[in-house]
Amino acid sequence: MSVKVAVVYYSSTGAVHQLAQAVAEGAEKAGAEVRLRRVPELAPDAAIDANPAWRAHVDATTDVEVAALDDLEWADAYALGSPTRFGNVAAQLKQFVDTTGGLWQRGVMADKPATAFTSAHNVHGGNESTLLALYNTFHHWGSVIVSPGFTDPAVYAAGGNPYGTAHPGANGAPAENVLAAARYQGTRLATIAKRLKGLAVD
Repeated sequence: MSVKVAVVYYSSTGAVHQLAQAVAEGAEKAGAEVRLRRVPELAPDAAIDANPAWRAHVDATTDVEVAALDDLEWADAYALGSPTRFGNVAAQLKQFVDTTGGLWQRGVMADKPATAFTSAHNVHGGNESTLLALYNTFHHWGSVIVSPGFTDPAVYAAGGNPYGTAHPGANGAPAENVLAAARYQGTRLATIAKRLKGLAVD
């Protein structure tokens, strides 16, 4: 018996998508069954087409399944990812989160471990405030927040963010040290989920 992890994210030009894939890989490495899901795009085609990188990413990820509330009900643990928008969660992911009221009323997300990851244009562009905003959601859900903390060298190598993996997008695509931190975060989430379910941890 293993645990089930839902990695739900929004990405416009691809950085958060790469982090989500790495988090999913880390959870799978820890023996979890993973659903990688993107939330629906809300921006109009005119806005997307005005940024070639945005359009390229949208077209390249049509094969990633769209998140549904069933994914949250199915999962034993959650990893949410969003780019920073003025130091806050992107509207696309927030819109999905705002549909979880029915699940919240039934306590579906309560007592389940959850973590978050993000990407801003620069190092001090709102990464930590975006992660903390996502953790506010987890507080309301009654979830158990599983931040990476300073619990592994991979965290230090990626810039030392104890709140969650954060990528400065101005540096281009996430480097291997950042992806390694995201994988570690996924592994840690799955490991804590196993412990909470009373399962053996490798």
